[in-house]
Amino acid sequence: MQARLNFFKANPKAMNALVGLEPQISGSGLEKSLIELVRLRASQLNGCAYCIDVHTADARKAGETDRRLALLPVWREADVYSDREQAAFAWTEALTLVADSHVPDEVWEKTRQQFEEAELVDLTLLVTTINTWNRFAIAFRKLPT
Repeated sequence: MQARLNFFKANPKAMNALVGLEPQISGSGLEKSLIELVRLRASQLNGCAYCIDVHTADARKAGETDRRLALLPVWREADVYSDREQAAFAWTEALTLVADSHVPDEVWEKTRQQFEEAELVDLTLLVTTINTWNRFAIAFRKLPT
């Protein structure tokens, strides 16, 4: 596979707008490890090799273990994630695959029990932002380095 376009060079103004969301996410109060696991899970669902590579490394830097990283695709069957993390993963999957399920009420109920209202907005911003990054990386064939 060959890269199609360097989107940062092609339109720095547009990409800076997207980068501008990152300080809100990192300063949101959501746990750094949770942020990276959510980014990784969405990237797995979307099949974004570049983002999987980056966020696996970032999750390790945030203290994640190889075991928890390996079990992320099967988080429902693993007993290594907290209720809060599981709610975040369910929310991530529902938003990433929104056309399939339109975010079921049961996912909403589980997620709102674990996150305050402002955190729900930040979590949603996190999920939608990584989905945007995934779409840029996939569309323009950004390769892992």
